[in-house]
Amino acid sequence: MVVPLYKLQCLLKHVHMLLLCLGIAYLMAGSLLLLQRSNVRVGHSSLTNLPPLSLAAPPLALRTVGTVGLGVRARSRWATVPVSGGAARPSRNIAASRSLGVQHLHRRWFHNLLPEGSEQRLSVYRSRHKGTYMGCFLHNASDQALGGTILYDLRKMTSALCQDTCSESGYQFAGLEYGAECHCGNRISSSRAPEEDCSLMCRGERGAPCGGVGRLSIYKVEEQLPGHRKFRNVHYRGCFQLLKNTIGTFPVYAFQPNLTAQSCIETCTDKELPLAVFSRPHCFCTWASSLFSANQPSDSQQCVDTSGPNQTGAALPTAHTEADHYQVYQTPVLDSRCKERMFLPQRSSSLVALSSFPGAGNTWVRHLIELVTGFYTGSFYFDGTLYNRGFKGEKDFWKSGRSICVKTHESGQKEIEMFTSAILLIRNPYRSLMAEFNRKCAGHLGHASDAQWKSKEWPEFVSSYAPWWASHALSWLKFGQRLLVVHYEELQTALIPQLRRIVSFLNVTVDEERLLCAQGNQNGHFKRSGSQRPSFDPFTPDMRSAIDSLIHDVHQALQSRNFTGLPQEYLPR
Repeated sequence: MVVPLYKLQCLLKHVHMLLLCLGIAYLMAGSLLLLQRSNVRVGHSSLTNLPPLSLAAPPLALRTVGTVGLGVRARSRWATVPVSGGAARPSRNIAASRSLGVQHLHRRWFHNLLPEGSEQRLSVYRSRHKGTYMGCFLHNASDQALGGTILYDLRKMTSALCQDTCSESGYQFAGLEYGAECHCGNRISSSRAPEEDCSLMCRGERGAPCGGVGRLSIYKVEEQLPGHRKFRNVHYRGCFQLLKNTIGTFPVYAFQPNLTAQSCIETCTDKELPLAVFSRPHCFCTWASSLFSANQPSDSQQCVDTSGPNQTGAALPTAHTEADHYQVYQTPVLDSRCKERMFLPQRSSSLVALSSFPGAGNTWVRHLIELVTGFYTGSFYFDGTLYNRGFKGEKDFWKSGRSICVKTHESGQKEIEMFTSAILLIRNPYRSLMAEFNRKCAGHLGHASDAQWKSKEWPEFVSSYAPWWASHALSWLKFGQRLLVVHYEELQTALIPQLRRIVSFLNVTVDEERLLCAQGNQNGHFKRSGSQRPSFDPFTPDMRSAIDSLIHDVHQALQSRNFTGLPQEYLPR
């Protein structure tokens, strides 16, 4: 009996030793592999020779998330944690140089770029596009090369896409950063950087320089003849009566005998000013102000002599009376006073929901809130399209407390009670249903075709989504702890007062200039144009009867909670 026990004991000792040796070997192999990779990457000559600048760190790396199909909403497991820093003078500090090298590696891993080799260096690049490559320039918080519009596309950014975007927005220069961000401007306001600093490739175009960490690869876009430039996002603000001593304070003035609204818009766009004030032969450029409130325009007939962006004709008399009428256009230029955005500097312990039924304008209201507060909004979901368009809070964990509010369409009691307060956004159900059907069929900015409106999918959509419109509002009214009810239509007609209500509810202090800036840039790139509608009424009498009954239920619930009822236009007649 003793001998078998002794043999068993020896066997167990051998097994223990074998397992211990295997564990040690496994750890050593993993350590050697990590060291080897670290030496290959950080020890690379292209990194150790980079200038040791202290730059604003990019967001933490994010894994590539599969494309989310229309109508499918998925939550990303990954969150961005941007770390800000200021610019410092170059030095020979090795630690700083390695820090910049790590940032380059970080961005390269984020964009799934190949390891940099000698054959991939971009010291000189000849653009295959019509624009002219100007070089690599500094671009950080304190030294921005281009100060205009910003476009994000983390999947397919190319130099051509960036140049086209900037050209259509009225800018002369296009700059690419991080391989995925496009910056526009009409002048380069920073100094050159070494070409090797702009070593990141474009996400959608191998071989083209797309900037680096705090560096822009800048192109001069193809020049077009005056009057032939095509702009996006030019909006007619209305006809305004302005005093002579008022227009004399505007920063830019131009006089041309055969001036047109188009040439005035071009002039103000080149000067990077958001408003063009036009009365032939006079053109003024200025910032948004209370003078151009949406509630104060005059009768458009007062400006009929110069109506239309390309109207030409005999010049008007140059002598002005004390108060003249002017056409006012919103240029493609983003007002810089509300361009910068960031996450909350300190994590908030309270979660504020921006809750709405799909199609109620949640994305547009998020855009407005970010403009007026300067803070990113988060999302209970993940939408790669919105993230690529600049909603950086899309990939931040919704409970992180770093966003000013969190988008949600949820309406269950458990989900509602996770938020300490909420902005409940309500829109006319007829328009909400059509907007959501458009989104499902053609994306955030597209429109469904007549064939899709006539298909069997539309009645099925209405029968399932119309009750959801009502149950969503009723649930938040029942279970919401602290609510601010905002009606989409009232935002459209009285933007500034409604924004004041929202920022007061969010406990954020904003100045008047920021509010006016938000008003001037209210449409952005996130609001679907309402010009394209189906050629027939898609709602049948049965559909209208059911929806009208739901409207009545929500109206009564609002009044029972001491809120103002639904706007009169919702109510069935």
